[in-house]
Parts: sequence; C-alpha cells; structure tokens
Amino acid sequence: MYTRSGEGVPIMALVRRHPLISFFVLAYVLSWWLWPLYAADITPLPLPFFATGVLLAALMVITLSQGRAGLRELGSRMIRWRVNWRWYAAALGIPLAVAVTATALNLVLGAPAPSRAKLSSLFIFPVVLLVGLINPVNGPVAEEPGWRGYALPRLQAAGRSPLVATVILALLVAGWHLPYAAAGQLPAIGVLVGAFGVQFWYAWLFNRTGGSVLMTLLMHSAEGTFSSLAVRGLFVNADFARAFSIYVVATCVVAICLVVFDRKAWRGPAAPPL
Repeated sequence: MYTRSGEGVPIMALVRRHPLISFFVLAYVLSWWLWPLYAADITPLPLPFFATGVLLAALMVITLSQGRAGLRELGSRMIRWRVNWRWYAAALGIPLAVAVTATALNLVLGAPAPSRAKLSSLFIFPVVLLVGLINPVNGPVAEEPGWRGYALPRLQAAGRSPLVATVILALLVAGWHLPYAAAGQLPAIGVLVGAFGVQFWYAWLFNRTGGSVLMTLLMHSAEGTFSSLAVRGLFVNADFARAFSIYVVATCVVAICLVVFDRKAWRGPAAPPL
C-alpha cells in the first residue's frame, strides 16, 4: 500500500494512525471470509460467517495501537462485575420480558400452545446462558469485547453523543450480519432490523454501568438464550415466522423506550475509550 507520493506505508503504522477504521475493516474481513465458501457449498459449517472475527480484530488493533496497557484495560472491562444489582436485573429481565411478550402475543394471534416436551426444554436455559458467556465462537464473547469494549467508547470519544455513536455502531453491526441474513435461516429483514435495534440495549447498559463489557455479555447471552428457547424452540413454520416478527418489533420498541425515557443516558457522560 502506498501514499500519493509513492512512499510505502507499513500496515502496522496504518493501524496505529487509524485504529477504529482498521478495527471495522478487520472485523468484516475476518468474519466474512467464510461467505464465499458457504455460497459455493464447499464448507460444512452451518453459518456463512466467523463471528470470532470481531474479537480477533479488537485484539489485533489494540495490540498494535496500545500494547499491553490496552489489553489490560479491555480485560478489566470484561470482569467489571461491581455494579448495582438493578443492572443485573435489567441485563436478564429485558431479554426475558421481550421473549415472553413475543410468545404470549403469538399465542393470542392463533399459534398452538407448545407441547409439554417443548416447555420442558425451557429449563435448560441456565446451561445455555452459561455457555453463551464463555464460548468464544458464539455471539456474546465473539462480539462484545469488540463492539462495546473497543468500538463504542471510541465512537463516543470523537465528540459524538452516546446516541449518535450507537446509531453508527448499530448500522455497522447490522451490516456485519448480512451473511447471516442472506443464508435464509431467518427472515433477512428481521435479522437486520433486530440486530440494529438490540444494539441500543447493549449500549445503554454499557454506559449505565461505567463501561462494563461483562454486563453486555450477560445481556447478549440472555437475549440469545431467551429468544432461542422461547421463540425458536416453541414454534415452527408460519407460527415461528410470526413469533420472530413480533420479537423483532418488540426489540425495537424497547430500544425506542430506552432512548425516550432515559434521555440522560444518551447525552452522556459516556464510558471513556481504552
């Protein structure tokens, strides 16, 4: 890679000069490299992207631009557990409330009541939640250190309010889900809109807890757990499609409520960057 004058620009120097842009480029590249293989049907993997690419991108950029100090700071965010109990309640309660609401509305709109066998599967949610908190190839651990731990604080530090920074990040994260949307396993529009709306949950909790990635990990894992068990696990075919649509709408309604009813959180103060 060269400048206009023809002078060489080392990759490491480029990352140090533009760390945030480098992070987003790497996050996409390292996550999307499976998409062509998936489209050509030459990989047995169930998903067309590598979610851990976001985590790897964050670790690479932080190492090159900040060194051990940046890695230590990210690590401290990931174990920041000393927050008020109400934030733990929010991290678990908001995803649970949305999943229960989507399930109840779907039943009201004509979906058959789940069988006893399907209902009994809900009791494994603690195990699924725990796996989501520690599995580096799953959404929460693969994504949160990068999106919230690294990118959001830097977006907020560039003179942007938390609201503007979250809108920018939400658009980029939704775009990152394009291979998943294109895979056809879920309605494409629902995937992108849901991915956009839920970013406001995580950003709100992140800033309200002083930049705790652990809390967003917990909420992200809870969201994935409750949506999988209560929506995907209980309904099939048209009933599932309706439940998923209701869930996406409810996700966005909660995002709007967080912005409208807690305006102070979106004006600052925001968590500082690494």
